[in-house]
Amino acid sequence: MDIGLFLLIQPFTSVEEQLKLAKGMGFNCADITDTNAGGSMLGTAGFSPTVSLDDNPFDIKRLFDKYDMTISTVCAHGNLIDPTKPSRYSTPEIMKAIKMAAAIGVKDVITTESEPVTEWGKKLTVDQAAFIIAEKLYEPLRMAQDYGVRILIENHGPITDSLEGLRKIFKNLENHPALGLNLDTGNSWLGGADPVAVAKEFKDKIHHIHWKDLGEDWLPKRTKQYGAGFSTIAMGDGIIDIKGICEVLKDANIERSTLEIVGDPDMLKKSYEYLKSLGI
Repeated sequence: MDIGLFLLIQPFTSVEEQLKLAKGMGFNCADITDTNAGGSMLGTAGFSPTVSLDDNPFDIKRLFDKYDMTISTVCAHGNLIDPTKPSRYSTPEIMKAIKMAAAIGVKDVITTESEPVTEWGKKLTVDQAAFIIAEKLYEPLRMAQDYGVRILIENHGPITDSLEGLRKIFKNLENHPALGLNLDTGNSWLGGADPVAVAKEFKDKIHHIHWKDLGEDWLPKRTKQYGAGFSTIAMGDGIIDIKGICEVLKDANIERSTLEIVGDPDMLKKSYEYLKSLGI
């Protein structure tokens, strides 16, 4: 399994600068980390590593090729629980991400439901929220199957952070062949799940991993916060059972994974070597 980086290594820099940093540290693959519809003011100015879903996909691929970097996934994290509105990243953006990925030969698009921000969304039951998530993914999954792309839902919200919620989403979507899971080791634990149990139950559906380990300082936030953007410690230095996860997934059909760690190159190298020592 190849291990790459999330392209948010240094703040207020462009995708190209992020790629230079990743390559300089010896990595060979990375996610298209941040995407947006239309234009981005900061992205246009080179102050944000965002990629427009309305850009020419081949320009993005040429940029990665320039640094001999492989695109691992296209990230299209949405808000799939709250009511739809034009400014809320959701089904239309995911469908654009599918077209982008398909055009340049990227197999996986990652999305998630995120934590609801409206009072309406916060009041939904698990069954109601899982149904709404499934409804918003129904058409993207039909398109993904036609384009030969997978949609990987990530643990990053009150529904996907639990085994019960994941089961309901997959059931509502009738275990669609284009639907898989991006296991986020930190988020699943933070939301209250056992990442080892998630890995065991969904092993055949996990096609990508976002690697995080979290320290004891995160314990008070467990089951109260859904999603930790990054880990600030190396893999193996926290309290998540990374070894147990690796034991389950080391022989899974997962081509690439991503370190979501903010730290110096030594921390990233240590994390890479730790995962490789566990058979990843």
